Amino acid sequence: MRKKIMVSFAPMIISTFTPTFVRNASTTASFFSPPLDSYFQSNSRDRVYSCNKAIEALMKSGSTESARQLFDEMPIRDVITWNSLISGYKRNGCSREALYHYGQMVSQGFVESSSTFSTVLGMFSDEGLYQEGVQVHTRVVVLGLSLNVYVGSALVDLYMNMGLVDFALRLFDGLPERNVATWNQLLRGFGEFGASHKLELYFRLKREGVVPNQLTFCYLIRGFGNKRFANEGKELHSYAIKMGWADSDVFVSNALVDFYSACGRLTDAMRSLQVIPYEDVISWNSLVSINAYNGLASNALEIFSMMQVWGKKPSIRSFVGLLNLASGNINIILGKQIHCLVLKLGFDHGDSYIQSALIDMYGKCGKIESSVSIYENVPRRTLEVCNSLMTSFAWCGIVEDVIELFGLMVDEAIGFDEVSLSTTINAMSKSSCASLTSCKLLHNCAVKSGFDLDVAVSCSLINGYSRFGHVKSCCKVFEQLPSPNVICFTSIISAHSRNKMGMECLKLLDKMITEGLKPDKVTFLCVLTACNYSGMAQEGKMVFDSMKTVHGIDPDKQHFACMVDLLGRTGLLEEAERLLKQAQFSNESFIWRSLLDHCRTHKNEPVGRRIAQMVTKLEPKNPAVWLQAPNFIGN
Repeated sequence: MRKKIMVSFAPMIISTFTPTFVRNASTTASFFSPPLDSYFQSNSRDRVYSCNKAIEALMKSGSTESARQLFDEMPIRDVITWNSLISGYKRNGCSREALYHYGQMVSQGFVESSSTFSTVLGMFSDEGLYQEGVQVHTRVVVLGLSLNVYVGSALVDLYMNMGLVDFALRLFDGLPERNVATWNQLLRGFGEFGASHKLELYFRLKREGVVPNQLTFCYLIRGFGNKRFANEGKELHSYAIKMGWADSDVFVSNALVDFYSACGRLTDAMRSLQVIPYEDVISWNSLVSINAYNGLASNALEIFSMMQVWGKKPSIRSFVGLLNLASGNINIILGKQIHCLVLKLGFDHGDSYIQSALIDMYGKCGKIESSVSIYENVPRRTLEVCNSLMTSFAWCGIVEDVIELFGLMVDEAIGFDEVSLSTTINAMSKSSCASLTSCKLLHNCAVKSGFDLDVAVSCSLINGYSRFGHVKSCCKVFEQLPSPNVICFTSIISAHSRNKMGMECLKLLDKMITEGLKPDKVTFLCVLTACNYSGMAQEGKMVFDSMKTVHGIDPDKQHFACMVDLLGRTGLLEEAERLLKQAQFSNESFIWRSLLDHCRTHKNEPVGRRIAQMVTKLEPKNPAVWLQAPNFIGN
């Protein structure tokens, strides 16, 4: 879980502020070296410049000790000298030394430049030293550099890493100038906040006329790896082709592979993969991921094995793809094998994607205790990890734990997204202790967080309200959707169907077709169920017939069962018998037993006798059948 810090800049008596870690720093550094003192007396400015360039060159070559020795021997230094040393240490992975010398710099009275702040704030952000970063922010404000584009970018990155998204956006909006690098910092920070946020930023980036680079493209396209955002991803792909990146930049090509794989477009993914050099290890992992995400288990495992033979190291992406394959196929044996390899290679520590995939895999395979065990041992509870456990609880029908986990995510300021919100709403609607009030509370939460127009959240709200019989609220949620799709229409039809409003379901079906949307099998099942509840036999027959003749959809077992039940309920027993005999599911005894009950209700002995004989033939050893059919068999 990210460390959250409330920031207040109200007491602006910070003109004399010095960070704590600076006040505690040692000030015993040596400044003067006799052999060089006379050397610097003539033309000292040029000598400082030369030494600064030498320090920079030494740091770039990795000679940190030599750079530090030269720094210590300089009798005169300027801000650039300090910046070269600090940034050099950062470049070479020596953050502790860099921060120590920053403390020395401030304690000796040197005033930071924009370059100093951008370097130091970046280190605080990377190291998770958020409290120190906030302290340095106050120095930025005092020195009037908060509107500098480079310093502003570093501050945006700091607060995004702290989880203070709204505050980071306010800083971003307040910058008088926003270049591509600034946008990239923001987009990188939004990497784990959902695709809908990236979509908003993408449209804003276009409005402001910012010309993206390859890095911008990669941050954006990976956020659109969802069928809902396929059009925006294709638009970005067209731009990449126009700029020549799709064929020349391996990172762009791999990002396109990720995008099309996540959208389930195997052909486009493979086409993007063809331009990547075969020796590129990323492409090997892309091949594994593509085949895994498309359910091609044998291909994915074969390529994964070849990687081991050729010495190509699997990445997190490959493991996540294979774990998702195991969860999709409910293959606990494969999942455990991948888990063992993850542990062997040390990928289980600190990576939320691996941990989330493991939690999801065990949950989908019904091993919820293993999911909870992994969750309890993660070093940091991220949004992805919590969502995986939440959906695992929902999959296993443990709705009370879903609700409890959502409360924990809010209390511990982990946050939530459209996935966690829609999952919680669905769980709440199934909970024995839920009420209309609880559904309204979650609806308010969705509105305040900006997820109320998300398709998944809206459909969950429609489902929740309908279970409490509040159809008016269902309609309000549906009417607020700017562009409802098939899933949205199916949800609102199901809401009316659950409340036995057959005519309204037929009207919504007509409206859906009029708007150019094609109903699917689930949509038709909801409409037929509504007709069944409402006793609308003629309307139900027209809908059932239109499935095949008009929409080209073959009715399945559930459609036939619903239609037989409707005809039997309305007394059309002979017609129901003929329909069932024509179906390829004529050996399903539960449908025949349902029809037998209707024969008893309508006291139709001729049809009942035939149905009873069929039922006893299908289940001769089932005592319940012989208890159900004696009135007809005995005659």
